[in-house]
Amino acid sequence: MDISQVAKATGLPSSTLRYYEQKRLIRSIGRVGLKRYFASDVMEKLALINLGQSAGLSLDEIGRMFTLQGVVVDRELLVTKADETDKQVTRLVAMRDGLRHAANCNADNHLNCPKFLRLLNITSKKAGKEKSRKPREQIKKVVLQKLSIRKKNSTMNNLPRKRFIAKLLC
Repeated sequence: MDISQVAKATGLPSSTLRYYEQKRLIRSIGRVGLKRYFASDVMEKLALINLGQSAGLSLDEIGRMFTLQGVVVDRELLVTKADETDKQVTRLVAMRDGLRHAANCNADNHLNCPKFLRLLNITSKKAGKEKSRKPREQIKKVVLQKLSIRKKNSTMNNLPRKRFIAKLLC
């Protein structure tokens, strides 16, 4: 198959195929004029490269699995990537739950809703952020700091309290 046929069959630009060849992920079997030709097994390798990238592997990590003897799977690397994916799924599920709760919560202010604050705390902890204070206390501290800075602004003092706090939090 020439490079244009491979590009058409895979949907990859020819420049990507040339880059993969430069990185030694795939090999051409020859040239006719300026066109590169590839063996039919290149489609399998390109599918493996696509799968590896979808799983979060770098091209270098994928390349280390391609040897002259064939594909050698780095099982430890795959277990590590699977564990990272599990953590990401957990964070995404917590985020989804928080969004759904926020959309359906009847509280006047989500910062007064214990469930929302719990979800907020879970999501931030799972994102790897250390919390030394509860989210509500942190928000209160920021609001008070902004209040002390903005008290000097007379137009802000004339706003109703809820609008003023909402404006500060945005």
